[in-house]
Amino acid sequence: MVYRILADATMVVHFAFVAFVVVGGFLAWRWPWVIVPHLVAAGWGLLITVFSLACPLTPVEDRFRRLAGERGLPSGFIDTYIEGVLYPQQYVEEVRAAVAVVIAVSWIGLLVRWRRARAGVAA
Repeated sequence: MVYRILADATMVVHFAFVAFVVVGGFLAWRWPWVIVPHLVAAGWGLLITVFSLACPLTPVEDRFRRLAGERGLPSGFIDTYIEGVLYPQQYVEEVRAAVAVVIAVSWIGLLVRWRRARAGVAA
């Protein structure tokens, strides 16, 4: 029971991380300090995607699932819970491009907001 809870908690943290990678830049519009951890998270997400690296949370969840008597993850987190579940497998590249656009828009919007705030302060 405890291992199942730990596996599910790891999965939730993983989903939260992925969501933060996608929308963290928009959170920085409200809380500017969020941009630093978002840059780190987005950089990690980019590295994982470009170099096909495994996120450290994936083997942690897999281990907890196995200790709970479950099969474990059949593949990586994204492959298991997102690709083919939230969108069809054949649109992987389009979804990746859309995520990159969302992140870029959030950063550009943040830059515009910061410049407007500076211009208002300097006036």
